[in-house]
Amino acid sequence: VQLVESGGGLVQPGGSLRLTCAASGFDFANVYMKWGRQPPGKGLEWVSGIYSDGRPTFYAPSVKGRFTISRDNAKNTLYLQMNNLRTDDTAQYYCATATERGQGTQVTVSA
Repeated sequence: VQLVESGGGLVQPGGSLRLTCAASGFDFANVYMKWGRQPPGKGLEWVSGIYSDGRPTFYAPSVKGRFTISRDNAKNTLYLQMNNLRTDDTAQYYCATATERGQGTQVTVSA
C-alpha cells in the first residue's frame, strides 16, 4: 500500500487549496478512504470520509461547508478541496485507508 499526498502549501486566510492523494498497491476503487489532519502539538482529527462509489460519509463540523472530498477511481486518486481556509486549518494532512496512511502534506494558513 502506498499513499502519497501533495498539494499542501502556504495560503492566506480565505484562500483555497486542493490536496491530492495518489494511491497504489491495493484495490483503490473498492476501498473506503478518508482525510485526516494533525495540527502542531495536537492529535489526529478525521476530516472527511468517502465511500468507494464517491458518496461522502462525513465531514468534521469544523470543515463542513468549506471542504469537499472526492475521488477518481480511474486514476486511483483521492482529493480534498479546501475553500475559505482559516488559520486553525493549519496542520499536516493525511489520506488514509482503514489501516494505512500516507506521509502527509503540510498546509499552513497565515497572513
